[in-house]
This record gives sequence, structure tokens and C-alpha cells, in this order.
Amino acid sequence: MEKSVKVCVTGGAGYIASFLIKHLLERGYTVHATLRSLNDASKVGLLKGLDHAETRLKLFEGDIYNPTEFAAAIHGCEFVFHVATPMQHEGGKYKSTSEAAVAGVKIIAESCIESKMVKRLIYTASVMAASPLKSDASGYEDAIDESCWTPLNLFYEMHSDYIYSKTLAEKEVLSYNGLGIEVVSLACGLVGGETIQSLVPGSMRTLISQALSDETLYKGLRALEDLDSKVPIAHVQDVIDAHIFAMENSNMNGRFLVASDFLKSTEIASFIMKYYPDIIILPELIEDTERETKWGSTKLNALGFHYKFDAGQIIYDSISCAKRLGAI
Repeated sequence: MEKSVKVCVTGGAGYIASFLIKHLLERGYTVHATLRSLNDASKVGLLKGLDHAETRLKLFEGDIYNPTEFAAAIHGCEFVFHVATPMQHEGGKYKSTSEAAVAGVKIIAESCIESKMVKRLIYTASVMAASPLKSDASGYEDAIDESCWTPLNLFYEMHSDYIYSKTLAEKEVLSYNGLGIEVVSLACGLVGGETIQSLVPGSMRTLISQALSDETLYKGLRALEDLDSKVPIAHVQDVIDAHIFAMENSNMNGRFLVASDFLKSTEIASFIMKYYPDIIILPELIEDTERETKWGSTKLNALGFHYKFDAGQIIYDSISCAKRLGAI
């Protein structure tokens, strides 16, 4: 692919988006990145400080709660990475984060089509939308793969707004596949490994919550485990490579799960204690569910994508990152 190509990345200062922008610039792409406010000096500084940002990065304002702003950033681009997602409801014209997220992907998809230039819209989805739970709450399917959708008729004690938001938004964005653009949805596992941000990202903190002795974050880890039977995890570098692979592979469209490993939280604790024997994990933060659901997703691998980081490396790098940033 000619690296003079322009691409758009929404939610530019977020964990995955900022890492993605860094690697796109390093590979020679010109990047249009959106931020909720160009007056946020720390977020603007993070992106403007990247290599090649001076010549090949342009920043735009774009807020999910005012999604018409994204059209200017999309203009002139051949590929759009929609990474931004509302985490907390902010009122206004939408009744919930779900309504805001769905409206956001709808307007962004339509802006892509209207631009007449965008070839592919790549959406950063979540495995929280891909639960193998049976809709009658009788248990789990034998395996988790791209055919799994989180049942929205069930009650979820934690992260219910986010679960609904990511599930409904992913279904909405996939409905545009073939309607003037190609759509790829990458349902990513819990992401860790490294960051270019100054603080440990929330997903990484949840992944290593047992090492942090953080009971609240551990409840979030267990909630994901209860939702997906086990915890799908991925290194941020593999996640970024999957996004760029989705852009550069001409035969790619539809839904793909992105995770190199599928672990019980007890197995995550075992990796922490193996690589960092100085870290003491509280006994109450180790619970074995004894579930045996399998990882059944092979679509990404079948197209030639290869994960570079295994579970041990993901945990090791995440703890190392947390230590570097003073969280441990």
C-alpha cells in the first residue's frame, strides 16, 4: 500500500488510539486524529510529541456526543479507525451511552460513505459484546467465537451500560458493510503490555488488578470472566498490528475476535506470581471458576495474522509498565 494514504483515527488520545497513531506515523501514513477538545494541552501534547507528527499528523475536534464534527476529519481519508467510545453518560440529546454510541457509529459510517473516498471503516469493538452466555442464562456455549453475541435480555451487575453500548454499536456498524464501504469490526480482549500514556490505562489496571491488590478492579476482572466464561487478553502491540492488518489486507471485512489467550483469573494470578515472586496476591483475589469453555475464534489467523505475544509476555510487560509508571 502507498504510505501517502491518509487515515482517520477517532478518540486519538485514548490508550489504543494513541498507540495506533504512533505506529501509523512510523509506517509512513498521514493521520487525521480527533480529540474531544483541542484545548486539552496534555492530550494534544501527547500526540504532537510523536515522531513525524509535525509533518503527517493533523488534529480535529470530534466528540461522540456531537458526532457531526467527525466529517471534517474523515474528509480526504481512505481508511477510518473508529476507536472512540463513550464511557460515561453525559446527558444532552442522548438518553444513554448506548444511544450515543449507536448514533456515533451511524453518523461516522454515513460520513464515510458520503466522502466517496473511504474504502474501509475499522471499528474497535470489545469481547464484552461477544459473550458465550446462553440467552436463557442456563450456562455457556462450548466455545467463544465470532458467532457469539452478548445476550441483552440478561441482567449484568457491573459494566451494564458499557456492555449494551458496545454490543449495540458493533451490530449497528456491521450493518453498513457493503453499503458503499467495507466494515471490519475487531472485538478486542482485555488489553495490556505497554502504553505511551503517562498513567496505567484502565484495561491494563484491570488485567493486573490482583497484583495491585485492588478489590474494585478485581471485581471488574471477575465480571468479565463471568461474562465470557474466561478472560480473553491481548498485548497492545498485537491489537495495533491487527488494526493495521485489517487496513492493509484487501480481503478483510466483517467481525473478528482479537485475543491471543483465553485464561481464568486464577491463571492470570499464576503468571503474576511466576514472573514477579515479590508480589503478594491476597487469597481473596484468587478464585477458580473451573470453567472449560474453549477459544474457538480462528478467522483472523486464517487470513495470515500471527500473534507475537503470549499470555506470559502480556502479564510480564503489564507489570513492568505499571512499575515504570509508579503504580506498583
